[in-house]
Amino acid sequence: MEPKHHLILVDIDRTPIITGGAGAASWRLAFDELYGIPADIGQFTDTGMTDPDVGRQTFVAVLHRQPSRAEFARLLERRLHYLYRTVADSQSYRVLEGVEDLLTELIDEGYLLGIVTGNLEAAAHIKLHRAQLNRFFSFGGYGSDASDRGELTKIAISRACLVYGEHLNPDQCIAVGDTPHHAEGRTPRASPASGWPASTSTPTSSERAERTVSSLPSRKDFRCDGTMSVRSTRPPARRAGR
Repeated sequence: MEPKHHLILVDIDRTPIITGGAGAASWRLAFDELYGIPADIGQFTDTGMTDPDVGRQTFVAVLHRQPSRAEFARLLERRLHYLYRTVADSQSYRVLEGVEDLLTELIDEGYLLGIVTGNLEAAAHIKLHRAQLNRFFSFGGYGSDASDRGELTKIAISRACLVYGEHLNPDQCIAVGDTPHHAEGRTPRASPASGWPASTSTPTSSERAERTVSSLPSRKDFRCDGTMSVRSTRPPARRAGR
């Protein structure tokens, strides 16, 4: 029987990988170089925001004005410059247990894997590159495409259609993320669940994808409902560092 879902959209931070604060460190270094202020994005932004919103909101908070186009372009460039280094140097960077094997199985079974993330496209792939996970994702929706999570999801689906040459509906998709922001592009019916029901059967790869996400140490009460919905019962937390 053909599976109900064909497309799995995965967020980057705290889903396949944990960067150990490399993202926050890169923003801090960029602000320090340009303005002499080692800005802590965790003080001014929330988890799930897109990179442009993070940079702009932090800029306003520490400099008390809006950045010019030239200033913001320079800030983003310096942030990406430092991100290569902070990701490479992070002692706490890790791939979540079982992720690489699971992604391989999903590809082998014909699932289409994409990214939906608030990271700039370049930032997302810098973070994935250290673990060599880029190869699993041939399309995505990024923070450099839109600031709205729902729009990012639509963009990712449209790119999947373009890449694979076939039409895909939202109800053929599962989105995996670690905050309520990541489910904003879903079709309705997201429901939190407190763990996985016991099963005597061997889970399929897509079930294991959902189970892996629900059991990650930084999330509680997550579940895909089968229609682009992963949802947390926790409120958005102040970011500890992407």
